[in-house]
Amino acid sequence: LSKITGGAFDISFAAMDKIWKFDGSMTAMPTPDAIKKSVEKVGYKNIILDSINSTIFLKFKGMKIGFGALGEGYAADQCRDMMLKRGIKAGIVNGSGDMSTWGKNPNGQNWTVGLTNPFHKDKLFAAVPLHNSAVVTSGSYEKFVVFNGKRYSHIINPVTGYPATGLTSVTVFGPEAELANGFSTSIMVLGKEAGLKFINSFPKFSCIMFGDDGKVILSKNLSKKTVGSWKKLL
Repeated sequence: LSKITGGAFDISFAAMDKIWKFDGSMTAMPTPDAIKKSVEKVGYKNIILDSINSTIFLKFKGMKIGFGALGEGYAADQCRDMMLKRGIKAGIVNGSGDMSTWGKNPNGQNWTVGLTNPFHKDKLFAAVPLHNSAVVTSGSYEKFVVFNGKRYSHIINPVTGYPATGLTSVTVFGPEAELANGFSTSIMVLGKEAGLKFINSFPKFSCIMFGDDGKVILSKNLSKKTVGSWKKLL
């Protein structure tokens, strides 16, 4: 995932210095030097995998590996697979917002998951029917800071050290919550144009993006008609 996103997702992000605060305590932006220094130990290309000896080597002192942007989705998928093996024919697993579904609900219908409107958090944008699929949302509408009228997300670009900008939320649909989780985070970092190009290269996945300007952007395999039908389910 780190490779195909060009580092927009980086499993070594755990070594990033926590210079951005999203708890209301920040009164000024970090300096460019501090931002540059914060990602000095980040770089997936410096992780050496040895499949023969089953080892992982980190080239530089202080490097770390973290699974925060994949863990919940992975857990949701594993729980789903475990229950399927035990003969449970239908269900929905919520791994801290990463949803993985299979089968039908007790009424014989597809499971329905509500998508939050990032600009009106107490309201839903749509109700999405899911069947043997997953949905994950990444966004900046709960954790962010604003400097000089510009919104800075809590999702940090591991290449530059700066927060993601341009998108307020990204919801990804697909067969696996783990990949959907990684994709949604990556698209937040990549931005609208690069994010669309990226998700459109995976036919089994689709997404809805909300720009900071309030515009809704859909991937190529998700039509306005489909999204319109979801809104009617509210």
